[in-house]
Amino acid sequence: MDSSSSILILIGSPRRDGNSALLARAVETGAQEAGLAPRLRFLDDYISGFLGDRTPASGLPADRYGELFLEEFLPAAGVVFCTPIYWYGMSAQTKAFFDRSFAYYSAAYPHHAEVMTRMQGKRLALTLASEESYPGAGLGIVHQVQEFARYSHSAFVGYVHGSGNRRGEVARDPRDPVGAARRLGAELLQRPYTDYRIDTPRSHDVWDAAA
Repeated sequence: MDSSSSILILIGSPRRDGNSALLARAVETGAQEAGLAPRLRFLDDYISGFLGDRTPASGLPADRYGELFLEEFLPAAGVVFCTPIYWYGMSAQTKAFFDRSFAYYSAAYPHHAEVMTRMQGKRLALTLASEESYPGAGLGIVHQVQEFARYSHSAFVGYVHGSGNRRGEVARDPRDPVGAARRLGAELLQRPYTDYRIDTPRSHDVWDAAA
């Protein structure tokens, strides 16, 4: 597989037919249509425990997290996190994905320097599903992923928020989050991204006039 077109889609809900899964599959469809190589994974197939007192990989739960992180996350050019909103935060499965990564970039892990290098430079995105439709419902999660992106020198290129309660109901959201998720998957590796600092050299034009 060409790692430059590899997209990892991580679902933080256990529901195989839920709203998070529906948005994730829309991302997958868009990526496939754009000629990318998406892989869709449910986090609860890989994570069965949390980060404990011992950080080396040998002291972690005997689950498949190491496989997911080392063999799928690190090689991916882009990653989309698809989580429901639980108590105005991400799901426990999604949070555990971030927390457990510490065991591999901690200095206690023999290959931590390589891991830290491979964590950087990714294109990251997010889909959110919640019963609430008001815009602030998912902003805490958006901020957390944005800070992870900045910490890892990656690009947080966008997010989609869909509303629904029953399984699959997000497809009825008049804002068309399913369509937006499909476009997100297609554009993940090419979507324009800027994150300026005061000393960043840049043009006065935001968009290329020729486009």
